Amino acid sequence: MMKIISSVVNSRIAFFFLMCPMLLILNCTASKTENGNVPETDPERCMRHHFVDTISHPLYKCNSKMVLLARCEGRCGQTSRAEPLISFSPILKQPFKSTCHCCRPHTSKLKAVRLRCTGGTRVTATYRYILACVCEECI
Repeated sequence: MMKIISSVVNSRIAFFFLMCPMLLILNCTASKTENGNVPETDPERCMRHHFVDTISHPLYKCNSKMVLLARCEGRCGQTSRAEPLISFSPILKQPFKSTCHCCRPHTSKLKAVRLRCTGGTRVTATYRYILACVCEECI
């Protein structure tokens, strides 16, 4: 009798150690923040990524400059969906209602880079530097 109880307890302990890590993994990947976005701990969430690019004028012979830029990239927690619309008209201009969320810039600031060209002239290139990204409904 004692041997049966011991094996039941051992199998329950083994089950606990096997299933708890699996449940933690599933809980972490399935959990979302209250606003529906991917959790802050998810490395694939919508966020700002930095990269370096070279700015040069397409027509004039100017010195090019390397600049630090940012882009928004990643997943949003909401599911994209398209469903048919019901109409009593013979013409369906918009036969589907779609909802989706995109990773987009939330705040940015205007930046400028001056390039020196042949003959001593200078040209200014402007661009938006992304400060923060957010998941918004696609339009």
